[in-house]
Amino acid sequence: MESIKAVFFRPDPQAQVRKCNQLIRQNTRKLDRDIAQLKVVENKARTSIIAANKRAQRNPSQANQAAKDTRIFAKELIRIRKQSSRLITSKAQLNSVAMQVTEAFAVRKIEGSIRSSVGIMKDVNSLVRLPELMGTMRELSQELVKAGIIEEMVGDSLPDQLEEDDEEEAETEVDKVLGEILQDRMGKVAATPTTPTPAQEPVAEEEDEEDAEAMLDQMRGRLEALKS
Repeated sequence: MESIKAVFFRPDPQAQVRKCNQLIRQNTRKLDRDIAQLKVVENKARTSIIAANKRAQRNPSQANQAAKDTRIFAKELIRIRKQSSRLITSKAQLNSVAMQVTEAFAVRKIEGSIRSSVGIMKDVNSLVRLPELMGTMRELSQELVKAGIIEEMVGDSLPDQLEEDDEEEAETEVDKVLGEILQDRMGKVAATPTTPTPAQEPVAEEEDEEDAEAMLDQMRGRLEALKS
């Protein structure tokens, strides 16, 4: 009777291994896609900074607005880089989980039992809080609980990962990014001779501002889409 119960009620170890590996691969592919998309958005931000800087050189009357645009795009670039760094770290954690899960199932095959892992539980708890992976990581955690690899379900609480930097430090970081991207262009802007230039149509300035705002909205939209 007990053997019959074991057949019907105990999870199939091979099926558990396949399910866990499937979910891990699914999450890894998701992270790879998101990291690649962030690289595209990062390149757009860099291009926008350079374009705004060139606009200031071509038309000194727009220099103030262009300077504001470069700083806004630089702040977005910093956000993009932080998110990308977070995803790369998460991918490393996920790879660690994959190796530990494989090892845990191998030990069970040899010893006939499985030991819960604090290390896996810590990594899974961290990954399940990642908005990009929340759903599938929660499913993986359930499978790991069934297998006995972790002892409890991860919590549903999602701490605020968006740290608020000190304003002075944030501005310093913006300056660093602008110096990195523009390099000697910033010096060229300051050294641009103030020769008389034809008055620009206000409509043109408004169009440039609208273009910058549209690009900014597009980048922010891409960032938010990656979290869904």
